[in-house]
Amino acid sequence: MADDSKNKPPVALTNAVSWRAEGIKHKKNEIFLDVVEKLNLLVAANGTVLHCEINGAVKMKSFLSGMPELKLGLNDKVMFEASGRNQQARGGKSVELEDIKFHQCVRLARFENDRTISFIPPDGEFDLMTYRLDTQVKPLIWVEAVVEPHKGSRIEYMIKTRSQFKSRSVANNVEISIPVPPDVDSPSFKSSVGNVTYLPDKDCVVWTIKQFHGGREYLMRAHFGLPSITRDEADAANKGMGSGMDMSWKKPIGVKFEIPYFTVSGIQVRYLKIIERSGYQALPWVRYITANGDYQLRMA
Repeated sequence: MADDSKNKPPVALTNAVSWRAEGIKHKKNEIFLDVVEKLNLLVAANGTVLHCEINGAVKMKSFLSGMPELKLGLNDKVMFEASGRNQQARGGKSVELEDIKFHQCVRLARFENDRTISFIPPDGEFDLMTYRLDTQVKPLIWVEAVVEPHKGSRIEYMIKTRSQFKSRSVANNVEISIPVPPDVDSPSFKSSVGNVTYLPDKDCVVWTIKQFHGGREYLMRAHFGLPSITRDEADAANKGMGSGMDMSWKKPIGVKFEIPYFTVSGIQVRYLKIIERSGYQALPWVRYITANGDYQLRMA
């Protein structure tokens, strides 16, 4: 029997799309689009922001029949690097995306010409585009720590955290990890909200706040026994004279969070048009999520 594949013309000569098979059928035609932004942040002990970067992705899950043609429109505030910085100066506040990478399905010539993102999507999950944004953003969740060694081999922490986003937004599953010396014992905690757990295997305390509304401030105190500190060291530390205490445990405070319906960059989907020759109606679903990337605040 002859091998049929030998008689087929190469893909380039047909209208075939290498990332999508012909004849895909779904009972329900819908497409899900998530704009996910991760915030990398490093804050110095004096409160200065040393590094701030947004890594974004437009993630899609496509369940569309046939060979659909999609067009995605982003808000006018979004400017792509190639559109020139002079526009930014006169256009006021804008979002200038850098390092944009598109999935192979995006028609790049069309995008270069009029900034339209048009494509035939693969079936299932894929990243339509990824981008980066170097920008000075107010830290979304601010954390301050005061650490006091006391006489009687004790150490006390006072932690203050503040959400610096609008009150209509909520950060979910917030975890604030505060490093502690490796030999602390007898932990006791008081917090105005959430739960506090000591993790001896990681030498840290984790303060968990399930829902952190915008514009709020919370306090937490932690007490520990600290056998390795002597009375003289505590006196010297409290007088600001330094001490023989080993401070190598003072790693930065780490924060994890997820804020739905929110993007740091201000990027928004204005429309997602779906055209397929059979004329079916399809539902597009759009979500926005901002989460922590490498998010750290150094301790004083």
